[in-house]
Amino acid sequence: MMPLVFSEVGKENIIRKIGGTEEVKRHLENLGFVPGGSVTVINSLNGNVIVKVKESRIAINEDLARRIMI
Repeated sequence: MMPLVFSEVGKENIIRKIGGTEEVKRHLENLGFVPGGSVTVINSLNGNVIVKVKESRIAINEDLARRIMI
């Protein structure tokens, strides 16, 4: 298990766990990041990532990407 921020670009991953406070977990869940769901890193720049989750592209900062474990 590793944080999403370390994923290879273009590789599809399965979300294993979401860390952080309840507020952060709820925010990520509302964006579509749920355990068991798939996520693909489209691009990565200085730790910030653009991901594809549930047929949508979402940009998240490094702090949130470190809370998503794959």
